[in-house]
Amino acid sequence: MKGLDVAPVSVADYRDLARKRLPRFLFDYIDGGANDEMSMAANVADFHRIQLRQRVMRDVSRVDTGTTLAGERCAIPLALAPTGLAGMMSRRCEAAAAKVCATFGVPFTLSTVGICSLEEVTAVSGRPPWFQLYMLRDRDLVLSLLDRALSVGCKTLVFTVDLAVTGVRRRDFRSGMRGEGWRFQFARMLHLLGSPRWVWQVGMRGKPHCFGNLQDQLKNANDLNEYKAFVERNFDPRVTWKDIAWLRDQWPGKILIKGVMCGDDARAAADTGADGVIVSNHGGRQLDGVASTIAKLPEVAAAVGKRVEVLLDGGVRSGTDVVKAVALGARGVLIGRPWIFALAGSGEPGLANLLQLFQREIAVAMALMGVNRIDELDADTVERA
Repeated sequence: MKGLDVAPVSVADYRDLARKRLPRFLFDYIDGGANDEMSMAANVADFHRIQLRQRVMRDVSRVDTGTTLAGERCAIPLALAPTGLAGMMSRRCEAAAAKVCATFGVPFTLSTVGICSLEEVTAVSGRPPWFQLYMLRDRDLVLSLLDRALSVGCKTLVFTVDLAVTGVRRRDFRSGMRGEGWRFQFARMLHLLGSPRWVWQVGMRGKPHCFGNLQDQLKNANDLNEYKAFVERNFDPRVTWKDIAWLRDQWPGKILIKGVMCGDDARAAADTGADGVIVSNHGGRQLDGVASTIAKLPEVAAAVGKRVEVLLDGGVRSGTDVVKAVALGARGVLIGRPWIFALAGSGEPGLANLLQLFQREIAVAMALMGVNRIDELDADTVERA
């Protein structure tokens, strides 16, 4: 009986907890996608169309889930994806997540538009995060952010390229997350009144609610509408691969290009000097109707071979999903919504438990597939349903 469940054991369980504890406009912001949310649904559903091959009577007494991502040793082939406004979902959410990741042994990626700053995240976790950046119209601001990332020791830059314009996210308008005027403000206030725990834990004790990496750029970094205006003013739809080549000259560390969905773009990223590509459709939050990331992964992996690392973002909801992605050509995966759900629902212990669940599921799947090491997973270990 569901009412007798004593602990979350899946991403879906943590999603239920997050839905109960977050104000609706914040939950819908994280949970929603673009337009009719077809691509968001496909990201998850298409994993179900891939089956694992079970093999028996093999020595699987030394299963090792460890690997490296962007040159960094990881307990499992997984990193936390950058998520804007994450610090509004749980108290000092990005710093808390980075702390858990440092203890467990996986990378954490801080968004340009996160609530916690690079400096806070590094100080709390004891190690620098991966840093996610967009190409902004103000190149001096880009250089300033790169300098800040370098100053705290960041070695990996995750550069998002699929946000030339913002996708049409209908849930944000229905819930009052987006839009100006008293009706939207009233809707948000009603949602806050229904979430007293969030108001105390995050609204009161989680201050400041500013965009930590953009404080110098916004007159009022606590104002969501000013943030939206900043995005519309600074996100640059003119960006081309020449700009990525410029970025390569500015950044001495590794660069992962996030938002690649075809072989041609993967080759172009490699040609500009990127160290890796992340197959991503922005969690189905940008172009609705685009293919799922797991469906496009084999094409991208085949296009670049071993020239660059290939990672996947979108639709991963379990350790077996991680195994499927690695078998189809990914070095590892990034998860976004799952880590937010875990922290919003159960705090740091929730995220620690979620990562342990993923590791156990990966290890069990590997053992029952007859493999001991992550690099033994390949196309022969899976099949299409």
